[in-house]
Amino acid sequence: MVSQPLVEVVDVIKSFKDVKAVNGLSFSVREGQFLALLGPNGAGKTTMVEMIEGIQFPDKGDIIIDGKTWHNHEEEIHRIIGLSLQETRFTDKLNVRETLSLFASFYGLGRDRVEEVINLVNLDEKRKSYVVNLSGGQRQRLALGIALLNNPKILLLDEPTTGLDPTARREVWSILKKLKKEANTSLILTTHYMEEAEQLCDYIIIIDHGKILKEGTLDQLLITERGKKILEFTLKEEGIKPEAFPDNNSFNVQWDMDKQKGNLELIKFESQLPKFLNYLHTCGLTLENMEIRKLSLDDLFIDLTGRHIHENE
Repeated sequence: MVSQPLVEVVDVIKSFKDVKAVNGLSFSVREGQFLALLGPNGAGKTTMVEMIEGIQFPDKGDIIIDGKTWHNHEEEIHRIIGLSLQETRFTDKLNVRETLSLFASFYGLGRDRVEEVINLVNLDEKRKSYVVNLSGGQRQRLALGIALLNNPKILLLDEPTTGLDPTARREVWSILKKLKKEANTSLILTTHYMEEAEQLCDYIIIIDHGKILKEGTLDQLLITERGKKILEFTLKEEGIKPEAFPDNNSFNVQWDMDKQKGNLELIKFESQLPKFLNYLHTCGLTLENMEIRKLSLDDLFIDLTGRHIHENE
């Protein structure tokens, strides 16, 4: 018997004036599943999550959470969700333990749960530090701790690592991976970091302009591209423009003039590589460096949209 999804989003539409921020999205999240809504800024991710959180309401469509709706079961839903927004402001002159204790009191939770959460988000050494003295990564872990206080069935994180340095980002990832292993919490994560979706989530929905472009597990998303490789290269010549690469049936070079770096897809790179080197020679160009790698979600997004996911930032 298939259990009912914990979260169901059915044909949801949300507009602001003439802009459809969310344009007919449908998806579901099962118990224990980590799902990523992946897309660039302005794709509709935050609007969709805010509707799941009950901050906004759809113009059309339905959102069902644990068999309930916000209109009829607001209090029950509040008890089973935890959320962390893109930016959370705290009282600067409270320390970490005091801040968590304040939010724990809203749920009738005591000191034991506060201590558990401090340990969970790795803020042991900062428990007496004022919020104003925390780094960006420590503040984000505090926000995550507040979201986890009530042992939520559903955790909603909106761009939780935006603006963090790579080390702080990975600290947040480590906490979430531990949560996935030890708890049965479901996660809906919005992100524009491809690696974040790959690292954390079982299921990925790529959205742009409020619509789903493609969805599935990482393997499912890339299965049609399996076998392809990306060759990235630089040249000894300087100031190269895209026109330096004439049309060719075998090679479609994507040249970044600002970075002076090119790439192209190869299927059988062992046999195609010598032909590519000959192609460069024919163009009067000399290879300086090259790297061959597997296709990524970023490559898939470019195939779907014709642009990089961070292009508008």
